[in-house]
Amino acid sequence: MKRRTLLTATAGVLATPTILRQAWADTMVGVTKTEIKIGHTIPYSGPASAYGVIGKSHVAFWKMINDKGGINGRKVNFITLDDGYAPPRTVEQVRRLVEQDEVACLYNCLGTPNISAIQKYVNSKKVPLLFVATGADKWGDWEHFPWVIGWQPSYQIEAQIYAKYILKNKPAAKIAVLYQNDDFGKDYVAGLKAGLGAQYDKLVIKAASFEVTDATIDSQAVSLKDSGADTLVTAATPKFAAQMIRKVADIGWQPLHFLTNVSASVGAVIKPAGVEKAVGVITSAYLKDPTDPTWKDDKGMNEWRAFMKEYIPDGDLADGGYVAAYGSVQSMLQTLKQCGDNLSRENIMKQATSLKDQYIPTLIPGITVNTGPKNYHPIRQMQLSRWTGDHWALFGEVIEGAG
Repeated sequence: MKRRTLLTATAGVLATPTILRQAWADTMVGVTKTEIKIGHTIPYSGPASAYGVIGKSHVAFWKMINDKGGINGRKVNFITLDDGYAPPRTVEQVRRLVEQDEVACLYNCLGTPNISAIQKYVNSKKVPLLFVATGADKWGDWEHFPWVIGWQPSYQIEAQIYAKYILKNKPAAKIAVLYQNDDFGKDYVAGLKAGLGAQYDKLVIKAASFEVTDATIDSQAVSLKDSGADTLVTAATPKFAAQMIRKVADIGWQPLHFLTNVSASVGAVIKPAGVEKAVGVITSAYLKDPTDPTWKDDKGMNEWRAFMKEYIPDGDLADGGYVAAYGSVQSMLQTLKQCGDNLSRENIMKQATSLKDQYIPTLIPGITVNTGPKNYHPIRQMQLSRWTGDHWALFGEVIEGAG
């Protein structure tokens, strides 16, 4: 009888637009008249647990939105699960979110190897996987994976920026590379190869990898120093980035040190490593550093601070993870607002790829979010930044990559 009623309603949609809208509402997965379910995975435990603050921030943000009445009359039911940064567990948790919890979409799931493990699955299920928390270049593959979109700048673009700086300012550099032995780390190697071009084999004299399950990277650090390198590129998640900064200082090595943006958090990396040991380290930024006095009276950062004070009063204001989370969630919020009452998965994906010059409170001035049906790299601009001993100091111009 239920099926017959639905067919009857569907048969009359051409004559009655109101019924058509109701039919859509009845078939929108994860959506009711009062709620929309959003799924999320992140490592609250394990070797990359420093990123757990991102999930904590999202929970608080959606609580704030719900306290204000929700989105177009619907409250957000944000379901966040721990995957321990283990791809098999990510697969398990995402299947639960899609098949049991029946979420409307997935948002900001974290980790290059983790998203790689679920990319084909969510694409085959036509479940939007929006604004993932990883800068792997492949999240821009709109042609083969139209249901998966990135947010932050591509790791390859970031590595190309470092390569350009080295070629211009230290053309005779002897480069050592430490990289995580997965898609995340290998993207940086690929970016360096593209950026250095024919000079790569001449300038990169030593590369060492590590597994995310390793206890330390001490032996790799010593090996890279012994190579005679005077320049170092570290492509590592926070735990190992902090270890590398500390070890480099402890063994008396003083290379020109480039550090991946995702491990530039003062609270999660620099402080644990030792703020004095990180002096001179260079990263590239697209987000405002919460420890930088430049943003003391910044309107966007004051908005973020007010949010933190009310909803995460115990949060570390030096942890860039909170800043990143507050930034990316703005794009998710705007996507849902643009959907109106049509929260079908198809329309959610359509709106996520229809963001034009979106202002984000925590982005560096001059950097905006833009997406399109053939542009799945929302942010393509970055600016170099150097650790001074108490904050990251921007220098140079905002640089735009090709994506």
